[in-house]
Amino acid sequence: MTTARIVFAGTPEFAASHLAALLHAGIQPVAVYSQPDRPAGRGQQLQMSAVKQLALAHGIAVEQPLSLKADDAQQRLRAYQPDLLIVVAYGLLLPQAVLDIPTLGCVNVHGSILPRWRGAAPIQRALLAGDNETGVDLMRMGAGLDTGPVLASARTPIRADDTGGSLHDRLAQLGAELLVTHLPHLLRGECSGQQQNDALATYAKKLDKAEALIDWSQSAAQIDRQIRAFNPWPVAQTQLGSDTLRIWFSQLSDRKKSAAAAGTIIEHQSDALLVTCGDGVLAITELQWPGGKRLPVRDVLNARAKQLAVGNQFASPTSAQSAHEKPAHEQRSL
Repeated sequence: MTTARIVFAGTPEFAASHLAALLHAGIQPVAVYSQPDRPAGRGQQLQMSAVKQLALAHGIAVEQPLSLKADDAQQRLRAYQPDLLIVVAYGLLLPQAVLDIPTLGCVNVHGSILPRWRGAAPIQRALLAGDNETGVDLMRMGAGLDTGPVLASARTPIRADDTGGSLHDRLAQLGAELLVTHLPHLLRGECSGQQQNDALATYAKKLDKAEALIDWSQSAAQIDRQIRAFNPWPVAQTQLGSDTLRIWFSQLSDRKKSAAAAGTIIEHQSDALLVTCGDGVLAITELQWPGGKRLPVRDVLNARAKQLAVGNQFASPTSAQSAHEKPAHEQRSL
């Protein structure tokens, strides 16, 4: 399709969807950059990124520098004589010296409508904040964090049953389509960008496992968004007695708030557990006991009748467990 020399840089599944779309369109990068292999799983064995696996399966050269600031790493990139560098959820900062190497510059596909949610976790932050819509932007990269002019966008509504996982998959598809559609224009130098309004920017910080602890004094709407945003990672959690339960799905209940304390189980329904919150009532529909599988609540109620009895109370995190006092850990997504 093109004789242009394209280099692709990306790491997780979100990026691999974009590389797959390029390959499907007949565009084979001359090289792929991805984060170094990391220990993963119970055995902590080194695991290749999704992008590296796909690149190797198609016989594409793979580079995994720890940083692009070093001269030798920049020389290696320069040796590929790239016309265009496409970056999708790569995970390394690109210094100006690298941005200047491709003759047609560097572009990035970002999982938000810029300048809303610049940074590492835009998908989950949009959902957590209660945004009505999100999207993907194709942008020309500059020295700042997601600050370059936007070349093209695609939008999608955030639905009441969306999770971090469902939005991730939908945006990955939208972004891949956006990239392939506009790539011919980029290679002909026909894409003009729209400058972002920095005054409207917000920062999507990395996800932190400590944020997954449910504070039942918050509103039911906020807790519902927390449960959906952190599905499938890090998964919302709550304490019941000595057990830490993972809460996978919930929905808002139209039941009026009771006088019971926040976190109290106030009713069993056929497929939900009603819990009173600081404001409103939440219906938990899927949960997971330690060491067990995630299950619909209807399959748990009989086996755990005593622990899930009406009147029992989920604990809220203490101040020492607050998200702001916990160190950052690993992160899924962008």
